[in-house]
Amino acid sequence: MTTSMDNNHQPSQGEAPHCSFPFRAVGLFTGDMRRCGEWVKRQSLVIQLPDCVFRGVAQVMFVNNPLSGLLIVVGLFLQNPWWALNGLLGTLVSTVSAFMLGQNREAISVGFYGYNGTLVGILIAVFSAKGSWYWWLFLPNVFMSMLCPVVSSALSSVASKWDLPIFTLPFNILVCLHIAATGAAHPYFPEVDIQPNNHLHHLNDSIQSLSIPQLFLSVPVGVGQVYGCDSPWTGGLILLALLLCSPTLCFHAMLGSAAGMFAGLALAASHRDIYTGLWGYNSALSCIAIGGVFYVITWQTHLLALICALFCAYMTSATSKLMSVLALPACTWPFCLSTLIFLLISSEIPAICRLPLSVVSYPEENRRYRRQLKASEEAQHSQQNGSQEEARPKEKGRPNVQLQVEKGCSECVASHTRRHVWELQYIGGEGARREKGTKLEK
Repeated sequence: MTTSMDNNHQPSQGEAPHCSFPFRAVGLFTGDMRRCGEWVKRQSLVIQLPDCVFRGVAQVMFVNNPLSGLLIVVGLFLQNPWWALNGLLGTLVSTVSAFMLGQNREAISVGFYGYNGTLVGILIAVFSAKGSWYWWLFLPNVFMSMLCPVVSSALSSVASKWDLPIFTLPFNILVCLHIAATGAAHPYFPEVDIQPNNHLHHLNDSIQSLSIPQLFLSVPVGVGQVYGCDSPWTGGLILLALLLCSPTLCFHAMLGSAAGMFAGLALAASHRDIYTGLWGYNSALSCIAIGGVFYVITWQTHLLALICALFCAYMTSATSKLMSVLALPACTWPFCLSTLIFLLISSEIPAICRLPLSVVSYPEENRRYRRQLKASEEAQHSQQNGSQEEARPKEKGRPNVQLQVEKGCSECVASHTRRHVWELQYIGGEGARREKGTKLEK
Protein backbone atom coordinates (compact mmCIF):
# COMPACT_ATOMS: atom_id res chain seq x y z
CA MET A 1 0.00 0.00 0.00
CA THR A 2 3.02 2.25 -0.05
CA THR A 3 4.97 3.68 -2.93
CA SER A 4 8.69 3.45 -3.46
CA MET A 5 10.63 6.70 -3.46
CA ASP A 6 12.07 8.24 -6.59
CA ASN A 7 15.66 7.50 -7.52
CA ASN A 8 16.52 11.16 -6.94
CA HIS A 9 16.26 10.61 -3.19
CA GLN A 10 18.74 7.75 -3.08
CA PRO A 11 22.04 8.39 -1.31
CA SER A 12 24.76 9.32 -3.71
CA GLN A 13 27.71 7.07 -4.40
CA GLY A 14 29.99 9.54 -2.68
CA GLU A 15 28.19 8.92 0.61
CA ALA A 16 28.71 5.16 0.49
CA PRO A 17 32.33 5.07 1.78
CA HIS A 18 31.31 6.94 4.95
CA CYS A 19 29.06 4.00 5.92
CA SER A 20 30.65 0.89 7.34
CA PHE A 21 30.21 -2.44 5.63
CA PRO A 22 27.86 -3.97 8.27
CA PHE A 23 25.47 -1.03 7.96
CA ARG A 24 25.48 -1.30 4.18
CA ALA A 25 24.85 -5.04 4.42
CA VAL A 26 21.93 -4.52 6.79
CA GLY A 27 20.59 -1.80 4.51
CA LEU A 28 20.30 -4.33 1.68
CA PHE A 29 17.61 -6.26 3.59
CA THR A 30 15.82 -3.50 5.49
CA GLY A 31 13.57 -0.71 4.30
CA ASP A 32 12.05 -1.35 0.89
CA MET A 33 15.05 -3.31 -0.52
CA ARG A 34 15.24 -0.97 -3.47
CA ARG A 35 18.42 -2.45 -4.90
CA CYS A 36 16.89 -5.90 -4.89
CA GLY A 37 13.81 -4.53 -6.65
CA GLU A 38 15.91 -2.83 -9.32
CA TRP A 39 17.80 -6.08 -9.94
CA VAL A 40 14.56 -8.09 -10.15
CA LYS A 41 13.13 -5.70 -12.76
CA ARG A 42 15.94 -6.67 -15.14
CA GLN A 43 15.17 -10.38 -14.81
CA SER A 44 12.57 -12.57 -16.47
CA LEU A 45 8.94 -12.76 -15.39
CA VAL A 46 9.58 -16.06 -13.61
CA ILE A 47 11.87 -14.26 -11.14
CA GLN A 48 9.71 -11.14 -10.96
CA LEU A 49 6.55 -12.98 -9.94
CA PRO A 50 7.79 -14.34 -6.56
CA ASP A 51 9.13 -10.89 -5.67
CA CYS A 52 5.77 -9.30 -6.57
CA VAL A 53 3.87 -11.95 -4.59
CA PHE A 54 5.92 -11.55 -1.38
CA ARG A 55 5.79 -7.77 -1.64
CA GLY A 56 2.03 -8.02 -2.16
CA VAL A 57 1.63 -10.14 0.99
CA ALA A 58 3.62 -7.56 2.98
CA GLN A 59 1.78 -4.56 1.48
CA VAL A 60 -1.24 -5.49 3.61
CA MET A 61 0.78 -3.93 6.47
CA PHE A 62 2.13 -1.03 4.32
CA VAL A 63 5.46 -2.83 3.90
CA ASN A 64 7.33 -2.97 0.59
CA ASN A 65 9.86 -5.67 1.44
CA PRO A 66 9.91 -9.23 0.02
CA LEU A 67 11.73 -10.67 3.04
CA SER A 68 9.03 -9.25 5.30
CA GLY A 69 6.46 -10.90 3.05
CA LEU A 70 8.31 -14.21 3.37
CA LEU A 71 8.24 -13.95 7.17
CA ILE A 72 4.51 -13.22 7.09
CA VAL A 73 3.90 -16.24 4.86
CA VAL A 74 5.77 -18.41 7.37
CA GLY A 75 3.52 -17.06 10.10
CA LEU A 76 0.44 -17.84 8.02
CA PHE A 77 1.57 -21.43 7.56
CA LEU A 78 2.06 -21.68 11.33
CA GLN A 79 -1.54 -20.59 11.81
CA ASN A 80 -3.17 -22.69 9.10
CA PRO A 81 -1.48 -24.07 5.94
CA TRP A 82 -4.80 -24.09 4.09
CA TRP A 83 -5.35 -20.39 4.75
CA ALA A 84 -1.76 -19.61 3.74
CA LEU A 85 -2.16 -21.55 0.49
CA ASN A 86 -5.34 -19.67 -0.39
CA GLY A 87 -3.67 -16.37 0.43
CA LEU A 88 -0.70 -17.12 -1.84
CA LEU A 89 -3.05 -18.24 -4.61
CA GLY A 90 -5.10 -15.05 -4.29
CA THR A 91 -1.95 -12.91 -4.41
CA LEU A 92 -0.62 -14.72 -7.48
CA VAL A 93 -3.92 -14.58 -9.39
CA SER A 94 -4.42 -10.91 -8.56
CA THR A 95 -0.88 -10.04 -9.68
CA VAL A 96 -1.11 -12.01 -12.94
CA SER A 97 -4.52 -10.47 -13.63
CA ALA A 98 -2.98 -7.00 -13.23
CA PHE A 99 -0.28 -7.94 -15.75
CA MET A 100 -2.91 -9.14 -18.22
CA LEU A 101 -5.00 -5.99 -17.77
CA GLY A 102 -1.97 -3.84 -18.57
CA GLN A 103 -1.78 -2.04 -15.23
CA ASN A 104 1.19 0.06 -14.24
CA ARG A 105 4.30 -2.14 -14.04
CA GLU A 106 5.85 -0.11 -11.23
CA ALA A 107 2.69 -0.48 -9.13
CA ILE A 108 2.62 -4.23 -9.81
CA SER A 109 6.29 -4.66 -8.89
CA VAL A 110 5.81 -3.13 -5.42
CA GLY A 111 2.77 -5.31 -4.69
CA PHE A 112 -0.03 -2.79 -5.09
CA TYR A 113 -2.13 -5.27 -7.07
CA GLY A 114 -1.42 -8.22 -4.80
CA TYR A 115 -2.36 -7.33 -1.24
CA ASN A 116 -6.12 -7.26 -1.79
CA GLY A 117 -5.87 -10.71 -3.40
CA THR A 118 -4.00 -11.91 -0.31
CA LEU A 119 -6.81 -10.89 2.00
CA VAL A 120 -9.52 -12.15 -0.35
CA GLY A 121 -7.93 -15.59 -0.55
CA ILE A 122 -7.36 -15.91 3.20
CA LEU A 123 -10.73 -14.60 4.33
CA ILE A 124 -12.69 -16.72 1.84
CA ALA A 125 -11.03 -19.74 3.45
CA VAL A 126 -11.54 -18.38 6.98
CA PHE A 127 -15.29 -17.83 6.55
CA SER A 128 -15.90 -21.09 4.68
CA ALA A 129 -18.04 -23.57 6.64
CA LYS A 130 -16.45 -26.49 4.76
CA GLY A 131 -13.26 -26.26 6.78
CA SER A 132 -9.76 -26.94 5.49
CA TRP A 133 -8.74 -28.64 2.26
CA TYR A 134 -12.02 -28.15 0.45
CA TRP A 135 -10.44 -27.87 -2.97
CA TRP A 136 -13.54 -26.53 -4.72
CA LEU A 137 -13.01 -23.34 -2.75
CA PHE A 138 -10.26 -22.47 -5.21
CA LEU A 139 -12.95 -21.56 -7.75
CA PRO A 140 -14.44 -18.54 -5.92
CA ASN A 141 -10.98 -17.66 -4.66
CA VAL A 142 -9.55 -17.42 -8.18
CA PHE A 143 -12.58 -15.55 -9.51
CA MET A 144 -12.70 -12.96 -6.73
CA SER A 145 -8.92 -12.49 -6.75
CA MET A 146 -9.03 -11.99 -10.50
CA LEU A 147 -11.49 -9.13 -9.94
CA CYS A 148 -9.23 -7.36 -7.44
CA PRO A 149 -7.24 -5.38 -10.07
CA VAL A 150 -10.49 -4.42 -11.80
CA VAL A 151 -12.02 -2.99 -8.63
CA SER A 152 -8.69 -1.46 -7.59
CA SER A 153 -8.25 0.31 -10.91
CA ALA A 154 -11.82 1.61 -10.85
CA LEU A 155 -11.52 2.95 -7.30
CA SER A 156 -8.09 4.45 -7.98
CA SER A 157 -9.45 6.48 -10.88
CA VAL A 158 -11.88 8.12 -8.44
CA ALA A 159 -9.62 8.40 -5.38
CA SER A 160 -6.74 9.86 -7.42
CA LYS A 161 -8.72 13.09 -7.86
CA TRP A 162 -8.14 13.75 -4.15
CA ASP A 163 -4.74 12.00 -4.07
CA LEU A 164 -6.10 9.36 -1.70
CA PRO A 165 -5.21 5.65 -1.44
CA ILE A 166 -7.83 2.95 -1.86
CA PHE A 167 -6.49 0.85 1.03
CA THR A 168 -8.35 -2.50 1.32
CA LEU A 169 -11.66 -1.30 -0.13
CA PRO A 170 -11.51 -3.84 -3.02
CA PHE A 171 -11.07 -6.65 -0.49
CA ASN A 172 -14.00 -5.42 1.60
CA ILE A 173 -16.27 -5.14 -1.43
CA LEU A 174 -15.41 -8.52 -2.93
CA VAL A 175 -15.47 -10.57 0.29
CA CYS A 176 -18.79 -9.07 1.40
CA LEU A 177 -20.12 -9.69 -2.10
CA HIS A 178 -19.07 -13.34 -1.96
CA ILE A 179 -20.50 -13.96 1.52
CA ALA A 180 -23.76 -12.19 0.72
CA ALA A 181 -24.13 -14.12 -2.55
CA THR A 182 -23.53 -17.55 -0.99
CA GLY A 183 -24.63 -17.47 2.66
CA ALA A 184 -24.74 -20.18 5.29
CA ALA A 185 -27.16 -22.44 3.40
CA HIS A 186 -25.30 -22.61 0.08
CA PRO A 187 -24.90 -26.24 -1.11
CA TYR A 188 -21.38 -25.83 -2.55
CA PHE A 189 -19.79 -22.86 -0.80
CA PRO A 190 -21.51 -22.46 2.58
CA GLU A 191 -20.29 -19.68 4.83
CA VAL A 192 -20.03 -19.40 8.59
CA ASP A 193 -23.35 -18.22 10.02
CA ILE A 194 -22.83 -14.70 11.41
CA GLN A 195 -25.38 -13.89 14.10
CA PRO A 196 -26.54 -10.32 14.86
CA ASN A 197 -24.40 -8.74 17.55
CA ASN A 198 -27.17 -7.15 19.61
CA HIS A 199 -25.58 -7.52 23.05
CA LEU A 200 -22.13 -6.05 23.42
CA HIS A 201 -21.45 -6.97 27.06
CA HIS A 202 -21.63 -10.58 28.16
CA LEU A 203 -23.06 -11.32 31.59
CA ASN A 204 -20.16 -13.61 32.53
CA ASP A 205 -17.56 -10.92 31.79
CA SER A 206 -16.39 -8.71 34.62
CA ILE A 207 -13.29 -6.83 35.68
CA GLN A 208 -12.39 -9.60 38.12
CA SER A 209 -12.45 -12.21 35.36
CA LEU A 210 -9.92 -10.37 33.19
CA SER A 211 -6.75 -12.30 32.39
CA ILE A 212 -3.72 -9.99 32.36
CA PRO A 213 -1.48 -12.41 30.39
CA GLN A 214 -4.16 -12.78 27.73
CA LEU A 215 -4.52 -9.00 27.54
CA PHE A 216 -0.79 -8.71 26.83
CA LEU A 217 -1.04 -11.46 24.21
CA SER A 218 -3.98 -9.68 22.58
CA VAL A 219 -1.58 -7.02 21.26
CA PRO A 220 0.36 -9.34 18.86
CA VAL A 221 -2.83 -11.33 18.26
CA GLY A 222 -4.55 -8.11 17.15
CA VAL A 223 -1.76 -7.52 14.64
CA GLY A 224 -2.14 -11.09 13.37
CA GLN A 225 -5.91 -10.60 12.95
CA VAL A 226 -5.14 -8.30 10.02
CA TYR A 227 -4.65 -11.59 8.15
CA GLY A 228 -7.47 -13.34 10.03
CA CYS A 229 -5.07 -15.19 12.37
CA ASP A 230 -5.50 -15.50 16.14
CA SER A 231 -2.14 -17.14 16.94
CA PRO A 232 0.31 -15.02 18.97
CA TRP A 233 3.19 -16.72 17.14
CA THR A 234 1.81 -15.51 13.83
CA GLY A 235 1.36 -12.03 15.25
CA GLY A 236 4.92 -12.10 16.57
CA LEU A 237 6.32 -13.03 13.15
CA ILE A 238 4.29 -10.25 11.54
CA LEU A 239 5.73 -7.77 14.05
CA LEU A 240 9.20 -9.09 13.25
CA ALA A 241 8.51 -8.55 9.55
CA LEU A 242 7.47 -4.97 10.30
CA LEU A 243 10.61 -4.43 12.39
CA LEU A 244 12.76 -5.66 9.50
CA CYS A 245 11.30 -2.97 7.27
CA SER A 246 10.81 -0.14 9.75
CA PRO A 247 10.92 0.05 13.57
CA THR A 248 8.39 2.89 13.39
CA LEU A 249 5.87 0.63 11.65
CA CYS A 250 6.37 -2.08 14.26
CA PHE A 251 5.90 0.35 17.14
CA HIS A 252 2.73 1.90 15.71
CA ALA A 253 1.28 -1.55 14.97
CA MET A 254 1.64 -2.49 18.63
CA LEU A 255 0.40 0.92 19.76
CA GLY A 256 -2.70 0.71 17.58
CA SER A 257 -3.50 -2.83 18.67
CA ALA A 258 -3.13 -1.85 22.33
CA ALA A 259 -5.34 1.21 21.79
CA GLY A 260 -8.03 -1.02 20.27
CA MET A 261 -7.76 -3.39 23.22
CA PHE A 262 -8.21 -0.59 25.78
CA ALA A 263 -11.09 0.86 23.78
CA GLY A 264 -12.76 -2.56 23.80
CA LEU A 265 -12.44 -2.67 27.59
CA ALA A 266 -13.86 0.85 27.87
CA LEU A 267 -16.84 -0.13 25.71
CA ALA A 268 -17.44 -3.28 27.79
CA ALA A 269 -16.76 -5.60 24.87
CA SER A 270 -16.68 -9.36 25.16
CA HIS A 271 -13.46 -10.56 26.75
CA ARG A 272 -13.24 -13.30 24.16
CA ASP A 273 -13.33 -10.77 21.31
CA ILE A 274 -10.60 -8.75 23.01
CA TYR A 275 -8.39 -11.79 23.63
CA THR A 276 -8.72 -12.94 20.01
CA GLY A 277 -7.62 -9.54 18.68
CA LEU A 278 -10.87 -8.55 17.02
CA TRP A 279 -10.63 -5.10 18.62
CA GLY A 280 -7.01 -4.53 17.65
CA TYR A 281 -6.45 -5.19 13.95
CA ASN A 282 -8.35 -2.22 12.48
CA SER A 283 -6.80 0.16 15.00
CA ALA A 284 -3.33 -1.24 14.25
CA LEU A 285 -3.75 -0.53 10.53
CA SER A 286 -5.07 2.98 11.18
CA CYS A 287 -2.23 3.80 13.56
CA ILE A 288 0.36 2.61 11.03
CA ALA A 289 -1.20 4.59 8.17
CA ILE A 290 -1.33 7.88 10.05
CA GLY A 291 1.82 7.36 12.13
CA GLY A 292 4.49 7.79 9.51
CA VAL A 293 3.25 6.29 6.23
CA PHE A 294 1.00 8.98 4.78
CA TYR A 295 2.09 11.69 7.23
CA VAL A 296 5.69 12.58 8.03
CA ILE A 297 6.32 11.25 11.53
CA THR A 298 6.41 14.00 14.16
CA TRP A 299 5.12 14.09 17.71
CA GLN A 300 1.98 15.80 16.38
CA THR A 301 1.28 13.08 13.81
CA HIS A 302 2.18 10.44 16.40
CA LEU A 303 -0.56 11.84 18.64
CA LEU A 304 -2.88 12.04 15.64
CA ALA A 305 -2.22 8.36 14.91
CA LEU A 306 -3.19 7.41 18.46
CA ILE A 307 -6.42 9.42 18.21
CA CYS A 308 -7.18 7.77 14.87
CA ALA A 309 -6.64 4.32 16.42
CA LEU A 310 -9.12 5.08 19.21
CA PHE A 311 -11.60 6.52 16.74
CA CYS A 312 -11.21 3.39 14.61
CA ALA A 313 -12.03 1.21 17.64
CA TYR A 314 -15.33 3.05 18.08
CA MET A 315 -15.93 2.65 14.36
CA THR A 316 -15.25 -1.09 14.75
CA SER A 317 -17.91 -1.40 17.43
CA ALA A 318 -20.52 0.41 15.36
CA THR A 319 -19.66 -1.27 12.05
CA SER A 320 -19.60 -4.80 13.46
CA LYS A 321 -23.09 -4.30 14.90
CA LEU A 322 -24.48 -2.91 11.66
CA MET A 323 -22.82 -5.53 9.44
CA SER A 324 -23.85 -8.45 11.65
CA VAL A 325 -27.51 -7.59 11.04
CA LEU A 326 -26.82 -8.35 7.37
CA ALA A 327 -24.89 -11.52 8.33
CA LEU A 328 -21.67 -9.91 7.06
CA PRO A 329 -18.29 -9.49 8.77
CA ALA A 330 -16.86 -6.06 9.56
CA CYS A 331 -13.65 -6.90 7.62
CA THR A 332 -11.50 -3.76 7.42
CA TRP A 333 -14.31 -1.29 6.74
CA PRO A 334 -13.62 0.57 10.03
CA PHE A 335 -9.96 1.02 9.13
CA CYS A 336 -10.75 2.33 5.64
CA LEU A 337 -13.44 4.78 6.77
CA SER A 338 -11.61 6.17 9.79
CA THR A 339 -8.24 6.53 8.06
CA LEU A 340 -9.74 8.24 5.00
CA ILE A 341 -11.42 10.74 7.33
CA PHE A 342 -8.09 11.53 9.01
CA LEU A 343 -6.35 11.86 5.64
CA LEU A 344 -8.89 14.44 4.50
CA ILE A 345 -8.35 16.80 7.42
CA SER A 346 -6.75 20.18 6.78
CA SER A 347 -4.35 21.83 9.20
CA GLU A 348 -2.25 24.98 9.31
CA ILE A 349 0.34 23.25 11.49
CA PRO A 350 3.46 22.63 9.35
CA ALA A 351 4.32 19.48 11.33
CA ILE A 352 1.10 17.80 10.19
CA CYS A 353 2.24 17.26 6.62
CA ARG A 354 0.48 14.72 4.40
CA LEU A 355 2.72 13.42 1.65
CA PRO A 356 1.70 13.02 -1.98
CA LEU A 357 1.05 9.40 -2.90
CA SER A 358 3.83 9.51 -5.50
CA VAL A 359 6.51 9.83 -2.80
CA VAL A 360 5.01 7.74 0.03
CA SER A 361 7.38 5.11 1.40
CA TYR A 362 8.24 3.71 4.84
CA PRO A 363 8.38 6.26 7.72
CA GLU A 364 12.16 6.69 7.94
CA GLU A 365 12.42 7.33 4.20
CA ASN A 366 9.46 9.74 4.36
CA ARG A 367 11.19 11.72 7.07
CA ARG A 368 14.44 11.76 5.08
CA TYR A 369 12.56 12.97 2.00
CA ARG A 370 10.91 15.75 4.00
CA ARG A 371 14.28 16.93 5.35
CA GLN A 372 15.80 16.96 1.86
CA LEU A 373 12.81 18.84 0.48
CA LYS A 374 13.02 21.42 3.26
CA ALA A 375 16.76 21.85 2.72
CA SER A 376 16.27 22.34 -1.02
CA GLU A 377 13.54 24.92 -0.39
CA GLU A 378 15.78 26.85 1.99
CA ALA A 379 18.67 26.74 -0.50
CA GLN A 380 16.41 27.95 -3.29
CA HIS A 381 15.05 30.74 -1.08
CA SER A 382 18.55 31.90 -0.11
CA GLN A 383 19.62 31.80 -3.77
CA GLN A 384 16.67 33.99 -4.75
CA ASN A 385 17.51 36.48 -2.00
CA GLY A 386 21.13 36.57 -3.15
CA SER A 387 20.13 37.22 -6.76
CA GLN A 388 17.82 40.04 -5.67
CA GLU A 389 20.61 41.65 -3.66
CA GLU A 390 22.97 41.44 -6.65
CA ALA A 391 20.35 43.08 -8.85
CA ARG A 392 20.25 46.18 -6.63
CA PRO A 393 22.23 49.22 -7.87
CA LYS A 394 25.79 49.17 -6.58
CA GLU A 395 26.45 52.93 -6.90
CA LYS A 396 24.98 55.37 -4.41
CA GLY A 397 22.75 58.00 -5.89
CA ARG A 398 22.03 55.95 -9.00
CA PRO A 399 18.35 56.34 -9.87
CA ASN A 400 16.36 53.18 -9.39
CA VAL A 401 15.01 52.90 -12.92
CA GLN A 402 13.28 49.63 -12.16
CA LEU A 403 11.24 51.14 -9.35
CA GLN A 404 10.38 54.19 -11.42
CA VAL A 405 9.30 52.05 -14.35
CA GLU A 406 7.28 49.81 -12.07
CA LYS A 407 5.70 52.89 -10.50
CA GLY A 408 4.90 54.37 -13.88
CA CYS A 409 3.50 51.04 -15.08
CA SER A 410 1.35 50.74 -12.00
CA GLU A 411 0.00 54.28 -12.50
CA CYS A 412 -0.75 53.51 -16.14
CA VAL A 413 -2.49 50.29 -15.18
CA ALA A 414 -4.50 52.10 -12.51
CA SER A 415 -5.55 54.91 -14.87
CA HIS A 416 -6.35 52.41 -17.60
CA THR A 417 -8.42 50.39 -15.15
CA ARG A 418 -10.38 53.46 -14.01
CA ARG A 419 -10.98 54.44 -17.59
CA HIS A 420 -12.07 50.91 -18.49
CA VAL A 421 -14.55 50.87 -15.61
CA TRP A 422 -15.90 54.31 -16.60
CA GLU A 423 -16.35 53.16 -20.20
CA LEU A 424 -18.26 50.07 -19.08
CA GLN A 425 -20.52 52.19 -16.87
CA TYR A 426 -21.07 54.69 -19.64
CA ILE A 427 -21.80 52.06 -22.25
CA GLY A 428 -24.10 50.22 -19.85
CA GLY A 429 -25.97 53.43 -19.00
CA GLU A 430 -26.20 54.49 -22.65
CA GLY A 431 -27.48 51.05 -23.60
CA ALA A 432 -30.10 51.17 -20.87
CA ARG A 433 -31.29 54.61 -21.99
CA ARG A 434 -31.51 53.49 -25.61
CA GLU A 435 -33.43 50.39 -24.65
CA LYS A 436 -35.83 52.51 -22.61
CA GLY A 437 -36.31 54.94 -25.49
CA THR A 438 -37.00 52.06 -27.89
CA LYS A 439 -39.70 50.72 -25.57
CA LEU A 440 -41.34 54.18 -25.34
CA GLU A 441 -41.39 54.56 -29.10
CA LYS A 442 -43.07 51.17 -29.40
